[in-house]
Amino acid sequence: MQLCTPLLLFTWLLVTSRKVYGQEKEYDYYLELPEEEENPDEPKPPYQTVLCPTDCKCSQEGAVINCAGVDLREFPTNLPDITIHLSLQNNQIEDIPPEDLTRLYKLETLNLQNNRLTSRGIPDDLFERLENLNYLYLANNKLSLAPRFLPNTLISADFAANNITKVYEMTFGHKPNLRSVYLHENKLSDDGIPENVFNHSDNVEILILSSNFLKYVPENLPPALCKLHLQNNRLEKIPSAAFKHLTGLRELYLLNNRLTNEGMDNETFTKLNKLEYLDLSSNNLTHIPGGLPRNIVILHLEKNSIRSVSEDVLTQIRNLEYLLLHNNKLRANGIHPDAFAGLKKLHTVHLYNNLLEKVPPGLPRRVKTLMLLHNQISSISKNDFATTYLLEDLNLSYNKIVSSTVHKDAFRKLRLLKTLEISGNILKSVPYGLPKNLEILKLKDNAISTFPHDTLTGMTKLKELYLSNNKLKISSFYTGAWAELSSLQLLDLSGNQLSYIPPDLPETLEYLYLQNNKIVTVADNAFTSTPNIKGIFLRFNLMTAGSLMEGAFEGLEKLQVLDIESHLTKASRKKEDAESEEEEEEETE
Repeated sequence: MQLCTPLLLFTWLLVTSRKVYGQEKEYDYYLELPEEEENPDEPKPPYQTVLCPTDCKCSQEGAVINCAGVDLREFPTNLPDITIHLSLQNNQIEDIPPEDLTRLYKLETLNLQNNRLTSRGIPDDLFERLENLNYLYLANNKLSLAPRFLPNTLISADFAANNITKVYEMTFGHKPNLRSVYLHENKLSDDGIPENVFNHSDNVEILILSSNFLKYVPENLPPALCKLHLQNNRLEKIPSAAFKHLTGLRELYLLNNRLTNEGMDNETFTKLNKLEYLDLSSNNLTHIPGGLPRNIVILHLEKNSIRSVSEDVLTQIRNLEYLLLHNNKLRANGIHPDAFAGLKKLHTVHLYNNLLEKVPPGLPRRVKTLMLLHNQISSISKNDFATTYLLEDLNLSYNKIVSSTVHKDAFRKLRLLKTLEISGNILKSVPYGLPKNLEILKLKDNAISTFPHDTLTGMTKLKELYLSNNKLKISSFYTGAWAELSSLQLLDLSGNQLSYIPPDLPETLEYLYLQNNKIVTVADNAFTSTPNIKGIFLRFNLMTAGSLMEGAFEGLEKLQVLDIESHLTKASRKKEDAESEEEEEEETE
């Protein structure tokens, strides 16, 4: 049974959805009962007539019993002794009488997760008598101790989300078939795990020990491990030899501990030759640890106190593709100009929420996604992006960039750039020299009041333009500005000082956001140039109920959303309602 396949880049989903962010579910396995393989040449025995427990579902021959979520308060007593797969999850069972379970001598799968089982309700040798048991699920119960003895046929054991404080030597020891163990969200301390907890269980590939109270990495971990979760513990130190025998480990999760650079050395990770995913985020590191393996693909270092990236600490990681260094204390002069030299596969770099006062030198030459938002960058120089010609997504939002400090040739090499975000800066005008191949441009939350002539020239691929919360007036746009944008689908001009609908909007426009402006009226020809528009948002302007010209929205066959609600229209409606009520009262009298 192959549980640990090579790490695919679907793991990158963790980068964007972890939200830096919150703890995800530790594991994901199927609780569906396996189907037995049929041999068409083998004669089938006659089916027995079995008595299926009330509200349960049973296969005809009684080998598969599903009593999940039927509000059982006691372990069922009338199960057929030929049962192979038994599901009892999501009930209220508190104990298991030995005589009712041990007679199920053929049992291979037993799912008891999400019940009310306590250690008192499970005798020490209860499961050991099930000599064919492969899969045991006891997660989400009230166990304080792990079962002392388990059958040596076990393949997977899940004891997550209990109150377990102790595991015994024979709980997981001497299990040659054991492949996965889930112990996260318990109360295990270092004293609760014996030194030889996996003695003669050398084939374990997945071990989940996160969300416990461990201060040290357990000793003598199974050599076949390929996935090890130790996050959300109290680890302060990792001895040099802790991982030296885990030469097949592919994923190592150490986030949200108390690790410092003094608690590791250059030998801690060197033997992990197959490691592809390493998460050291949310610790107390002040610099990147040395001796990281060359096969790492995704490296999480966010939420530390890292102040520097030295010349050679990353350059040996030749397979590095994703580098997450956000939420640290990096300044531009703390990143060596050659820190990313030779990293030909590195395409995603997160440096946001640091202390960068300028774009750091020596950026990876093949970077495609660069996140520099929420720093203190005040200018964009001519050569800041001169070597990053493969950039597709650049985010410079919420820095201190001033229009006059953006060099007109700063973006000249970025011919593949699709998304540029410079929101939340101190721009007073749209910068010159914007890349012509942009598809998304975000300039919201600035102080922009002018569009210099030809700043939008050649942007025939631009689909989305965000200019909300600036100081734009109708006079801010040069004549023909919108005609340049022949692919524009979304235009956000909300939160500005527009007095009417901008004329000559592009024919391709589908969504127009104009809320929170000073628009008084909507002319009858306001949307004649936008026959494909689907959504118009005019909420909170200065319009009254009679300020909409007749026919203003005629001919817009694709229009789906029209939002013209405002404080004044509400007042007008209240006035109209009041007048209508008065008329009705007069008629009644």
